[in-house]
Amino acid sequence: MKHIVITLLILGTTAVLFGLYHGASLHYGDNPLMMDWDKEGPYVFYKNDSTVTVNYIKGNQSNGYAVEKKDYAVNTTIPASCYFPLDLTSFEFFINTNYKRPASTYTDNNNILAISDIESSFKTFRDFLIQNKVIDVNLNWIFGKGHLVLVGDFVDRGFSATQVLWFIYKLEQDAVSKGGVVHFILGNHELKNMQGNYESASPKYFHVAAILQKQQTQLYDSTSVIGKWMASKNAIELINGTLFTHGGLHPGLLEHQLSLEKINMIISNNYYKPYYPKAEKTIEQLLTSTNTGICWYRGYFKDNLSQDDVERGLKQFNAKSIVVGHTLQTRVKERYNGKVIGIDVKHPKDYSKNFPSKKSEGLLIEDGKYYRILYNGQKEEI
Repeated sequence: MKHIVITLLILGTTAVLFGLYHGASLHYGDNPLMMDWDKEGPYVFYKNDSTVTVNYIKGNQSNGYAVEKKDYAVNTTIPASCYFPLDLTSFEFFINTNYKRPASTYTDNNNILAISDIESSFKTFRDFLIQNKVIDVNLNWIFGKGHLVLVGDFVDRGFSATQVLWFIYKLEQDAVSKGGVVHFILGNHELKNMQGNYESASPKYFHVAAILQKQQTQLYDSTSVIGKWMASKNAIELINGTLFTHGGLHPGLLEHQLSLEKINMIISNNYYKPYYPKAEKTIEQLLTSTNTGICWYRGYFKDNLSQDDVERGLKQFNAKSIVVGHTLQTRVKERYNGKVIGIDVKHPKDYSKNFPSKKSEGLLIEDGKYYRILYNGQKEEI
C-alpha cells in the first residue's frame, strides 16, 4: 500500500510539473463583481438604415434588470461611456458608424508596440499600456506617432470583452488625433464570435444577450455596430517591414502570388462564414481553414518547418520577420533566427487569480531593434 501511495504521489507531482512547464495553471479566487452587470454596455444595434439604438443594462440579479435605450441617427457622432465594475471606473468616447478598411502596409519607421491574446481582460490590458507609456493614467494617448498592434484574441475566456472592445475603439480614435495608429488584427476568437461560435465565451454574454432580447449571435453580427467595426479590420498587416498576424503563413501560400490586400479581402469575405473542409482545395480554403488559415496556423511551433520555409514565406511580402500570437509561449521570444517572434503569453485575468501567477508581456520594435517588454515597463532586447 505504501508503495502505491508513493507511486501515486510521484505520478501526481510529475503531472503537475509537466502541466506547469506547458503553461497550465490553477484557477482560483473568483471575484463576485464579475456578475455585476449594472451600467453594462454600450450595446449598439442598427434599428434600420438610418437609425442605431444604444443600449445600457441597468440593475442587478436581486432586483432584476432593465435596458436603457436611446436612438441616434446613423453617421452622427454618438456620445458613449463604458463602465468597469472591478475598480468602479469608466471611460468616455464617441461612436461613429462610418468605417473603412485600414491599409495593409505601413512605412514610416515609427515605434511599434505589439501585444496579443488579452482574452477579455480589460484591467490587464489597460495597466500594461499605462506601464509601457502608450497611455497615461487618465487613458490619454501618449505614444505619439507610434503603432499599437493588437495581434488578435482580445475576446473570450473572460468577463470584460465588451470593455476591451470599446477600449480599443476609443484608443483607435485617440491615436489618430495624435498621429498614431491602432491596428486591431483579428484572431481566431474574434472570428469565432462573429460566426456564432461561443464555446469559449463567458456565460455572461449569453445572459447579456437575453436581457437585450437578442440572440447571442447578434452581439457581433452585421446588425451590431461593434460587429460591423470588427468586420472592417484586417487579418494581416506589414508595418515597417515586419508582418503581424495572429496565426502565421502556411508554406502553401508560396504557390500563390497574392498581395496582402488580396489576402485580407479573401479572409474578410469569410468573416461571417464558419469554416468546414471542402473537397476542392482552393486558395480561399487555405486562407480560412482552422488548420492552415492566417488566423489559425500554428506551424511555426508545431510543424517541422525549415529556416528556408520560413524565409521564403517572408520574402514573398518583402518582410524581415513575422510577429504572431495564437500559440502560447512561456515568454515573448524569437524562433528561426529571429524571423518569427511569438508574443502569446498567459495574461492575468480581471476577476480571478491563477497559480502560478501570470505577468503580461509584449513586444517593442524601436530603432530596428526588438525588445521583450514587461508588465512593469521594463524591457530587454531579444
